Amino acid sequence: MVIIWVGIRVAFGVDNPLYHVASDSMVPNLNVGDFVIINHNVPFDQLKVGDIIVFKSPEIQEDGKQETIVHRIAKIQTDVDGNRAIRTKGDANAESIPGIDNPIREGNYLGKVTFVIPKLGLITKTLSPPINYILIGIVLVILILLLLSSRQNNKRDNL
Repeated sequence: MVIIWVGIRVAFGVDNPLYHVASDSMVPNLNVGDFVIINHNVPFDQLKVGDIIVFKSPEIQEDGKQETIVHRIAKIQTDVDGNRAIRTKGDANAESIPGIDNPIREGNYLGKVTFVIPKLGLITKTLSPPINYILIGIVLVILILLLLSSRQNNKRDNL
């Protein structure tokens, strides 16, 4: 498993190439719960209008974090410093939202979407806390019961 995970990280050029779509801003092309696989080996300066990318919002949100967003590139421009800046927009949104999906700079860019697996993200969302802890507990109880049962069967067989 470790070799596979390291191989995926190297192949896609990013620590985490797997993301799920959390909002309906990309409907009808991407739906809530779709799973996207990104590739960071596509350089920021080679992105073009129409590409779908995953990025961190340029501004810190109210919760003190940057949002991770999946949107389509609507425009590529140069900022006042001569650096490339991208304006993105959700397919279902009327306009870009400054500070959320505009302007995206190289430091915000996580990767270009290369694969979409419909609805797979619903499984990961379902298995988030506290559900995952409950499932782990159930599995542990079952394993303990099986272990105890196996020991009792071994004792009977030895008699």
